[in-house]
Amino acid sequence: MSYDLKSLVRPNIWRLAPYSSARNEYSGREAHVFLDANENPYNRPYNRYPDPLQHEVKERLAKLKAMPVEQIFLGNGSDEAIDLAYRCFCEPGIDNVVAIEPTYGMYRVCADINNVEYRTVLLDEHYAISATQLLAATDAHTKLIWLCSPNNPTGNSFDRNEMLSLIEAFDGIVIVDEAYGEFSAQKTLRHEIANHPNLIVLSTLSKAWGCAAIRLGMAFAQREIIDIFNKVKYPYNVNLLTQQQAIEILDNPYDVEKWVTMLLQERRRLMEAFQLLPICEKVFPTDANFFLARMTDAQAIYDYLVNRGIIVRNRSRISLCQNCLRVTIGTKNENNELLAALRQY
Repeated sequence: MSYDLKSLVRPNIWRLAPYSSARNEYSGREAHVFLDANENPYNRPYNRYPDPLQHEVKERLAKLKAMPVEQIFLGNGSDEAIDLAYRCFCEPGIDNVVAIEPTYGMYRVCADINNVEYRTVLLDEHYAISATQLLAATDAHTKLIWLCSPNNPTGNSFDRNEMLSLIEAFDGIVIVDEAYGEFSAQKTLRHEIANHPNLIVLSTLSKAWGCAAIRLGMAFAQREIIDIFNKVKYPYNVNLLTQQQAIEILDNPYDVEKWVTMLLQERRRLMEAFQLLPICEKVFPTDANFFLARMTDAQAIYDYLVNRGIIVRNRSRISLCQNCLRVTIGTKNENNELLAALRQY
């Protein structure tokens, strides 16, 4: 690998002088009278702009994730970090990215929005990746390679050595989305960043942490990459309410451990029950809080469940997922209601 960050960043982004918010200008000094940001002095605390770099949230994350504060970016969901990767590294109409297929749909949507060619490499029959095939799809204008592990919608984690081989061989940026990582026994790649400057690892509070509503995503990377993301992001991209709720949930990690344990138990029970259903042909292995199941007639079964007020996801139109439903693990009562409905189909 011949890694050169400056050559990967869009020249206009490298030269960009970021917007300097009022809160950034006095950072590091104590203050109690704020007459700098044209805020209304009433209706505290909501009258004040939030911390633009979310220091308090990052300090908690640094302890929980064993990562330096300066190597953490926080965004409005992981989707902000996904979009920023295109805006920072990919020249519209010139550069391209490579991704696996099937995978999370926002990688392609953001590519289309940013006018960046999106190249796909099909997973094999076991939903596994090939570093060789992914590298073969790249060229001199490939800036990013996208991996989601555990993958959505297939649920499986990819071979760690295969991912590391790809990261080591590629001259551009490899982004590994670990949104479902807390449900997997596989060791996170986050701690490989020190040895691989071209690696970005995404995470979120939306899944295991039960905070999808507050929209807080994370990117972990070398400080130089985080600095570029912070330069391009909107000044106050994470609002005060989100930061407050994030601090509250991050102060209670044992609740999350309990939730994950219960969900893994329910995942095993639900998958075993699906395997006994006459209308289910195959249940695929998973490391996420969902699983993929091939059904006899996914569309008809999906429609039947909708009429019963039960919503799963029909993934039949996705590559390699013909006739498949993706089922998220719910509470024991929710899972029982799903099983009861399917047994009556």
